[in-house]
Parts: sequence; C-alpha cells; structure tokens
Amino acid sequence: MIKLDVLVIGDFSLDADGGVTGAYSTSTLVRTGDMNIVVDASAPSMVPAIAKSFKQIGIYPDEVDAVILTHAHADHIGNLSLYPNAEVYVHEAEEADSLKAKRICGDMKMCEGVRIVRTPGHTMGSVSVFVESDKRYAIAGDAVPRRRNFDDMIPPSICCDRAAALKSIKEISRYADVIVPGHDPPFATR
Repeated sequence: MIKLDVLVIGDFSLDADGGVTGAYSTSTLVRTGDMNIVVDASAPSMVPAIAKSFKQIGIYPDEVDAVILTHAHADHIGNLSLYPNAEVYVHEAEEADSLKAKRICGDMKMCEGVRIVRTPGHTMGSVSVFVESDKRYAIAGDAVPRRRNFDDMIPPSICCDRAAALKSIKEISRYADVIVPGHDPPFATR
C-alpha cells in the first residue's frame, strides 16, 4: 500500500494589508514501494524539520526518486538540492526556466496509484498529486492553500485566474477523502 508522510506542514503570515510576509510550503513524502516521491520541497528554513522527518521515517533524501512541484514559487522549490538523485517535475505552464526539471504536459500518471493532475488558478501551471492508498489523497499545493479555502470554496488570495482556481478546488473536492493543503495540516473532506 502507498504510504504518505508529511515532512513539514506549511504556513504563511500576512501583513496588515494582506500581503504575504513569510511562507514555507507543506512537503510530503509518498512511498509507493517502487518509488519515493516528494511533493514540494518547501523553503530553506525548513531543512532541519525535513531532515528530522526523514530520520524518523528511516529514509534519506538521496533515496528520493522524484520531486513533483505543485508550482514554482520560492516557498515550494527552496530545497531541491536536498534531493541529488531525484528527477524534478513541473508543469510546462510554470515560469521555471531556471529549474532543471522535466516538463509535464496536462495530466500524468507517475506510477500505479499516483497521478499528477493539472489544477490551475493559483498559477497557470499549478498541479495537484492524487494518490490512491487507504483513502484518496490530494496533495494540493496552493490550489488549496488553507482548509478555509476548501470549506468556503474561496480561491487562493494569490491567484492568476479565480474561475480556474474555483474549478480546481471543486475537482479536488470530487476526488479527495483527505486533502494535504499547501499551508495547513491535512484534513478529511468527508
């Protein structure tokens, strides 16, 4: 059975005008038996927490086969150097020319039980990772940055297309029993 481990739970802070003043993303390890996949690398400030999580799980970052980026914002890509043996994946619509990454076009089956699904709105190249395990998990990145976005069906405050973002939240809602948001703890949808 596929196992999910949250390496670090993301968070962000806002100033009085609603601008983001500090952020780091959730980073999740998906273990399929054949592959170790990290979804989002988080920010450099999270290296100690991520290292501690790997130690507790008993896997090391150099054993990670793939890193899937839900999008290419700095708070999601900051620790790619932790994974020297991993192939990095990012959607082709992301502005990520500086990354040495394999470009995803549309949706993609990563392996049995793990699919990359395009969920635009936060950015045009935003993706989520749908995982079939004991439950159906959606590792949503900033398609669902906080639980409140899901509960109230509110697009992310930083958004390139509000209609697409709302459509993505609804698609995630139809699929997932559990959502791993970009900047909050995982939560059950049903």
